[in-house]
Amino acid sequence: MSSEQSVSTITLPDGRTLAYAEWGDPDGHPVVNHHGTPGCRLNRHPNQELLRSTGARVITFDRAGYGASSRNAGRSVVDIVPDVVALADALGVERFAVMGGSGGGPHALATAALLPDRVTRVACIVGAAPYDAMGHDAWFAGMDPENVKEFGKAVEGEQAAYEHLVGEDAAMCKRVAEDPSHVLGDFELPEADRAVLGRPDVASVIVESVEEQTRNGVWGWVDDDLAFVKPWGFDPATVSVPVALWWGEADVLVPPAHGEWLASVLPQAVKRVSRDAGHQMDPDRDVLLLQRWLQTGEITWPEE
Repeated sequence: MSSEQSVSTITLPDGRTLAYAEWGDPDGHPVVNHHGTPGCRLNRHPNQELLRSTGARVITFDRAGYGASSRNAGRSVVDIVPDVVALADALGVERFAVMGGSGGGPHALATAALLPDRVTRVACIVGAAPYDAMGHDAWFAGMDPENVKEFGKAVEGEQAAYEHLVGEDAAMCKRVAEDPSHVLGDFELPEADRAVLGRPDVASVIVESVEEQTRNGVWGWVDDDLAFVKPWGFDPATVSVPVALWWGEADVLVPPAHGEWLASVLPQAVKRVSRDAGHQMDPDRDVLLLQRWLQTGEITWPEE
């Protein structure tokens, strides 16, 4: 899919544009998916036939400032919720499950916390914990130096984050043009992550997504990073719908301490901790496990 092709959009109550896409079974169980940081609506499972087989209708969208969605300067994590409400209403979806990976995790939890009458279940996959609640040192502990540098710029402020991410975006686009498996550059990734990123079908999604996510600049990425290092605007402990928390023990982007912190404030959550996995899970096996849980609550996590 090229950014030149038609894009599905809605106009939000405040006049901003929100771009979205749908994947899987159009008549299936609605699942709103919050993409990672950076990311866009084109982030999806690479095998649509497999996704359709799960019975999921996955709705993705460009978070404010990414892709074809307008920027919402100064946004907090919780500010995603009115956008999700407007999108679900526009699509005629009353009840839906929610999922989010990495930077999408906090946004998924915000959606579930504020919409308990509409969200059926929420999955937070390798999601970050609140910076202010964990504390600076604990939040950064175990992160790859590249991530420490990026979020350190966010702590400095908007201008520092912007200048850093302009360079990071240019470098990422160059790497992906040469070899999509190098999307994360110099991160010290575990072999499990490298194996996933090296898949040709995953590479195709990476190429499309990286081209699209900063089509109008890096402000979505900047605003995400700024939102993560200030108060989220809601308490994760207030999530009352069923929660699944997944994380990898070898993750150097969102270290396992983040998952452990979230689990400590969400004791009712069902947890899955992968000993050998990092930031990437097994795409084919895990889409089946995750969508089954989101639809039925059936827990079939493998021993890992």
